[in-house]
Amino acid sequence: QVQLVESGGGLVQAGGSLRLSCAASGRTFSNYAMGWFRQAPGKEREFVAAVSWTGRTTYYADSVKGRFTISRDNAKNTVYLQMNSLKPEDAAVYYCAQQKRAYLSGSTYSNNEYDYWGQGTQVTVSS
Repeated sequence: QVQLVESGGGLVQAGGSLRLSCAASGRTFSNYAMGWFRQAPGKEREFVAAVSWTGRTTYYADSVKGRFTISRDNAKNTVYLQMNSLKPEDAAVYYCAQQKRAYLSGSTYSNNEYDYWGQGTQVTVSS
C-alpha cells in the first residue's frame, strides 16, 4: 500500500517562503516521477510541479516558474517543494502525488497521470 505524507504547510506572509516535504512508502520510490498539485477553495485541483525519477527533469506551472523549486531525495524517499516569494494566490491545500511512470511527458500535467495522492497540507499566505 503506497502512502504519501505531506508536511511543511502553514501560515506565511506574502513574500515569504515555505518548504513542503512528502515522504513516500509502499513501492520503490525511485521508479516513479512525483508531482505537486494544489486546490484552493472553490477551484479545481491544479498542477504545480513535477520531477522525474532521477530528479534531472522538472516541469512547472507558469504561475510558479521562477519562484518554486521541486526536488527529490531518492535515498530518503522524499520529494520537496521549495516555495519562495509567496503570493496570496498561492494559498491552497497542496497535494503530493506519485505518477504512474518514471518519466515526465505531456500527460504529467493531468491528475489522471497519478495513481497515489497524499492527504494534503494547507498553505495560507497573508497579504
